[in-house]
Amino acid sequence: MTSPQKLRHRLLLTVTAVATAGLLAACGTDDAGDDHSAHGGSGHSHGASGAPTSVSADANSADVEFATMMIPHHAQAVEMADLVPSRTQNAWLLGFAQQIKDAQQPEIDQLTEALKAWDEPVPDEHAEHQMDGMMTAEQMTHLESLSGDAFDREWITLMIAHHRGAVAMAQTELDKGENPEMRGLAQEIIDSQQAEITEMERQLN
Repeated sequence: MTSPQKLRHRLLLTVTAVATAGLLAACGTDDAGDDHSAHGGSGHSHGASGAPTSVSADANSADVEFATMMIPHHAQAVEMADLVPSRTQNAWLLGFAQQIKDAQQPEIDQLTEALKAWDEPVPDEHAEHQMDGMMTAEQMTHLESLSGDAFDREWITLMIAHHRGAVAMAQTELDKGENPEMRGLAQEIIDSQQAEITEMERQLN
């Protein structure tokens, strides 16, 4: 007969083997899961960096133009938002400018990743571009020279025009684009920036 000590030894070996197999299986599942970060059509699935993990290859010239133009357009909005903390103590404007940065920088990242996925050139964010709603170099220089209430009103006035330009560009994407991520982002821009235009207009009244 097998002694109780030998039985305990065999039982211990069996438990250890089962636990080890379970641990290896769990690790394998985790590794596989890391390879399946899907990016949905609405443009909201992101990796740890905040940038989209994938983008559909289906894109036409309107999608490429939308991404190419919206990057410097958004970048200027972020630049305008950066001016706010040093030029005003308006609590509403301080919070609103931060809101714009929080929304538009991740969108710049998403647009950049889309262009890279399509093997299209990424534009210089800070090069001067002429498009709907963008400020000229002279307007930006004038804005930088202001402070207090004068800065607040000028900033809001310019940002309303800037938002309207973005909405027009996004509408063109909805009318002509085919990429699901870009179309989803365009709709988000229209919805959020139209609401922000209304909010800014209230501040001027």
